[in-house]
Amino acid sequence: MRLLLLSTPVGPLGSGLGGGVELTLHNIAQELHQRGHDLQIVAPQGSKETLPLVEIAGNPQITAQTLKRDAPVSLPTNAVLANMWEYARQVERDYDLLVNFAYDWLPFYLTPFFDRPIAHLVSMGSLSQAMDQAIEQVAVRFPGTIGVHSQAQAATFSFAERCRCLGNGLDLSRYQFQLVPGESLAWVGRIAPEKGIEDAIAASQQTEIPLKVMGAMPDPDYWQQVCQIHPNAPVRYEGFLPTQQLQQVLGQCRGLLMTPRWVEAFGNVAIEALACGVPVIAYRRGGPAEIVQDGKTGWLVEPDLVEGLVQAIAHLDQIDRHACRQQAEAQYSMAAMGDRVAAWFDDILRNADH
Repeated sequence: MRLLLLSTPVGPLGSGLGGGVELTLHNIAQELHQRGHDLQIVAPQGSKETLPLVEIAGNPQITAQTLKRDAPVSLPTNAVLANMWEYARQVERDYDLLVNFAYDWLPFYLTPFFDRPIAHLVSMGSLSQAMDQAIEQVAVRFPGTIGVHSQAQAATFSFAERCRCLGNGLDLSRYQFQLVPGESLAWVGRIAPEKGIEDAIAASQQTEIPLKVMGAMPDPDYWQQVCQIHPNAPVRYEGFLPTQQLQQVLGQCRGLLMTPRWVEAFGNVAIEALACGVPVIAYRRGGPAEIVQDGKTGWLVEPDLVEGLVQAIAHLDQIDRHACRQQAEAQYSMAAMGDRVAAWFDDILRNADH
């Protein structure tokens, strides 16, 4: 297949501003490239990627999760999103399939105007009325072209049965299994209100167990406010780390806390932790609730309840770290993900020929 992969417009690849989408795009591209498919990635200027890359200048989009449900569709002046899709329009005949990784109105609106089929990998659940409507119109008119990461994510949409569930995957060779952990807990993700880091910090303060925080920090003021609310929590910010360093720090932790306030579409950090042998404590909502095997590879607790996190932390030693790694190998390898994605693309191309 000849594939054109169009990245998220909220920031350059490698910046962390795109959250899990950046890792997902990279891993899918790596696996398909390895299988002999011809591909090109289109991403905002300043992106870092080892595979063939076209960098597009322009201003980034505001992240969708910061907007209200009835927010109007908007584009900044000289929008990188518009510029990326103008490039795609110019070169589409060189490719068999375009793959959209942007959770934004414009690519869905443009889909009927392209000659080549477009696969849309949707990275979030229902967040706005305009987006729901745009995705549904594509789902109805171009059946089978909407991909999601979890059933919980799909269930936030009225057209759930039209979505193709793909899960996700990792290059497990980049994650070392660590049998004997240190004392600390971990929290990994973009430091933003919808990720609920306050709850993890409160649990750290109550248990007096150190918490290592890793991830992009788009709003330092928010981070300072959270730290001021829990001044005695033994929390340390480790920065936004590349995979090699992330897996080293994460692997040394007793457990990963996942505390999203919203329906997390998947949760790449959950499978990153499992790959290192680290049990996951997550709220029983969204994608993490489909990943964590309660009592076997971690604990699922009542959403938004710090006390539940505290109780689960006390039972972390009951989890066999070998079982965590085994789950990652069985369900979330690059090969398993590549099989699912390649089959999806094949089906889209087959339908487009009819």
